[in-house]
Amino acid sequence: MDLSANELLMLCALIFMAAGLYSAVGHAGASGYLAAMALFGLSPAIMKPTALVLNILVAGFATVRLQRAGLINWKLLAPFVVTSVPLAFIGGAVRLPDHLYRVLIGMVLLAAALRLFIKPKENEQQLIRTPSPYTALLVGGAVGLLSGLSGTGGGIFLTPLLLFFGWTGTRQASGISAPFILANSVAGIAGNFHSISSLPKELSYMVPCALLGAILGTQFAIKWLRPEAIQRVLALVLTIAAAKFVLT
Repeated sequence: MDLSANELLMLCALIFMAAGLYSAVGHAGASGYLAAMALFGLSPAIMKPTALVLNILVAGFATVRLQRAGLINWKLLAPFVVTSVPLAFIGGAVRLPDHLYRVLIGMVLLAAALRLFIKPKENEQQLIRTPSPYTALLVGGAVGLLSGLSGTGGGIFLTPLLLFFGWTGTRQASGISAPFILANSVAGIAGNFHSISSLPKELSYMVPCALLGAILGTQFAIKWLRPEAIQRVLALVLTIAAAKFVLT
């Protein structure tokens, strides 16, 4: 990873923005970090473990803050995690060919963009329907495998499902996503432990930027949680990065 000082500064700024914007909706920012690194032409061997490390730090911080705010439903979370963690571990151990990896990440980024373009509808009269244990186990496993393969925590897939099926409200979905992402990110990097040797020295600059973004983002999530306009701007960035991944 040979970046000039200006390139490193711009990359760190994007990491900060991704951490802040994603943590504001209960996510850790992996797809944003992947998009930022893709824009600077980093190799997949570097991108995946770097995104997971940043994910663990941001998701861990977000989990602590959301728990203190009383937004985490551990009973609802448990069955999703039971199957997601082992499959995230398996997915993390799989090294896809570069062209397949690029297509996969392009799809991940487009999925994230779609999630951010669509405004979640929160109806105070909406009936929350708790999923059956079997449904939660199936969904958790599928999302966990994809999170391990892609180097993300899976929140960009889980949150839309939680909201679409009415399994939880918007603010509570953030509380489910953060610890889910944390567990899958740890499993993903554990399944591909040898990839830690690929971590760039510039990571020491990225970490404080990500944590600072998470501090601001989680504060925004807990106090206001109205990031719709910012989500749409980020969605445009993710769409451009996804196109770069697929077409180059």
